[in-house]
Amino acid sequence: MPPYPRAMRWHDAIAIFIQERLQAKLDKLEQDDSKRQELLVQHQRAAWLEDAARRVAQIQAVTHSLKPIHPDARGTNLYVDPASLPALQELGSHALEQSFAGDVVGNAAALDVHKFLKLEVDGTSLLAALIANDEGALQALHDDPEQAAGLRDAFVGLTQPRAGGPSSHTRAKQLYWLTGSDACADTGYELLAPLFATSLAHAVHAQVQEDRFGEANKAARQARRERKAHGGVFHDYPGLAVQKMGGTKPQNISQLNSERGGVNYLMASLPPVWRSSDVRLPLHASSVFDKLFVARPEVRRTVRELRAFLASDPEPNLQTRERRASLIDALIDEMVSLGGEVQQALAAGWTRDAERFGNLVREEQLWLDPLRSELNGEAEFARDWLRMDWPAQVGRRFANWLNSQLFGQLPVGDAEAREWKKELLTDEDGFVQQLRELRKRLDAPAYIPIRKTHDELVMQRGGTE
Repeated sequence: MPPYPRAMRWHDAIAIFIQERLQAKLDKLEQDDSKRQELLVQHQRAAWLEDAARRVAQIQAVTHSLKPIHPDARGTNLYVDPASLPALQELGSHALEQSFAGDVVGNAAALDVHKFLKLEVDGTSLLAALIANDEGALQALHDDPEQAAGLRDAFVGLTQPRAGGPSSHTRAKQLYWLTGSDACADTGYELLAPLFATSLAHAVHAQVQEDRFGEANKAARQARRERKAHGGVFHDYPGLAVQKMGGTKPQNISQLNSERGGVNYLMASLPPVWRSSDVRLPLHASSVFDKLFVARPEVRRTVRELRAFLASDPEPNLQTRERRASLIDALIDEMVSLGGEVQQALAAGWTRDAERFGNLVREEQLWLDPLRSELNGEAEFARDWLRMDWPAQVGRRFANWLNSQLFGQLPVGDAEAREWKKELLTDEDGFVQQLRELRKRLDAPAYIPIRKTHDELVMQRGGTE
């Protein structure tokens, strides 16, 4: 019978695997070492496959393992295809479906057989091909169909339960589960022996590793730390714990445990702690500066510090200017955070709710609800947004608010207000950056007027447009 094309690919993959193992061992020996010839004989294709088929009985492929429950426990391990499990709403091994990593327990000296069975051709592992009785994989094992079938049965036995039936151990966990209606009747219970879902734990570990240390999450974490807008998602796992299994020899637990260095993640299993929402809404308010903005703890702290600093009559030098600028920047950062939080907490168009938010001044509606511009029937709102004179009006309101916070203890007036407004509208890392990203989305002009608002220009021209 001529070989299948896939059989040739399997044949080549097996030959490369055996040769690489042989070469790795030969590289450790001197050229005149007598063991070299012995290794060459052992790694002849037929001899190695027969030896691997014999040693495969020393290990077992599993998806649910007993060893993680207690390293000295002896008993049944299970290999269950996750796709064959019933679908549940709760997270479980069934969620893995076809995308899962099978684990291996048993004699660590025979783990090379498992690596052999993980060889892939066209996205299918050798073990999966043999389970499916793939003709190409069988031909690659041996030219004689009977001998190929014998090798196949030995290798596929890796996934089969061990002889003797299910068993547990004194160091394994066991619990009685009530199945009847009478809790006092001994016959109304089933004895359960929980196993560790090792394939699921491995998938969870891989996801958590990516979420914690992947490049995408690093960029999101940096943006969060610097309070900058970011288009990605930031993942965090509060209260995450690490359970180390196997000590200095994690391979004694399982192959996947060894690949993780013994690390297994435990999610926090704690009752939720209620916290009021950090985002307060401008209900029936004419401006967010009157109550919402000033109610933020960091804003109150910064205003107190700025008031005390200016009241100390500092020297008019570079250090004073930098200190003042730093405090103003902190207030601007809080403005940017407030804007982002409100935009995320409420759906686009929330300012159309006249009963709750109708009192909010137009320029602050344009600032806090920019995506209303994309909704049907909002052509006028979109035109107002695209004119881009509202940022200067927001800047004026911010400046007047800050003057009101300082007035009474400090002689502040128009000159100071102009300075506060200018710093807001030229803050490239905060307010302006937030606007720049929105302008790209809404196709707005790149230029933001700083010195004059539209209304101010109209007044300057005599009150008519």
